[in-house]
Amino acid sequence: MEEDFKEQVKRALSEGIRFDGRKLLDFRKLEVETGIIETAEGSSRVKLGDTEILCGIKLEVGTPYPDTPSEGTISVNAELLPLSSPEFESGPPGEEATEVARVVDRGIREAKTLDFKKLCIEEGKKAWIVNIDLCTINNAGNLIDASGIAALAALKNARMPEFDGEKVDYKKKTNKKLPLTRLPLPCTVIKIGDKFLVDPSSEEETVTEARLTVAVTEKNTLCALQKGGDYPITEKDVSSMVDIAIETTGKLREMLKEKLKE
Repeated sequence: MEEDFKEQVKRALSEGIRFDGRKLLDFRKLEVETGIIETAEGSSRVKLGDTEILCGIKLEVGTPYPDTPSEGTISVNAELLPLSSPEFESGPPGEEATEVARVVDRGIREAKTLDFKKLCIEEGKKAWIVNIDLCTINNAGNLIDASGIAALAALKNARMPEFDGEKVDYKKKTNKKLPLTRLPLPCTVIKIGDKFLVDPSSEEETVTEARLTVAVTEKNTLCALQKGGDYPITEKDVSSMVDIAIETTGKLREMLKEKLKE
């Protein structure tokens, strides 16, 4: 049955048609809200078509890593709730949740989105840890891109809580923002047959042969690549997929411009 569906998808794609009516390189409608979780230091809700993700930012004071005593850090966690898809199960994070968290983390970390040195409070003793928690409300495909956008919007929305040097007062937020330096956006390009698509639906994901997620900064600098799927891709494929990602993230950035001004 899956093979029959795959052939149907390939035939449609050969005519430049997707089952939901989009062109091959069209994103679904993107909606972003910020500041929706009062108890978080920053938060966002992203809707990408029918895919919906919540992101919350919580800040805590911890001990810096021994190899980076003058830097803070980030921690990304993704929870794929069973209510968002019959494919997800309760319990510890599965392979897909781990993959979403890892790809989002890599894009933020490799782009040097946050100035980790400015998150240091006392070298070797105290530093801010930025916890980025992602939670699915509905999965209709492309969780990685939706999660990356949600994380970026929530980071922009975040405000530091009051800290007296010993204790954090989470009930009081200051006007101080996180020290953000770059704003990477992810774009996942999939390959089915000889065609490339962006923003895959959950149905298209079931027949994806190869996937490449590309994180791109506002200056069109590549900061991270993550390959997925069971099929190999050629050097020419990679070049084409990167070009598509750069063009697509440019369009996404225009769509997000107002929200990313926070």
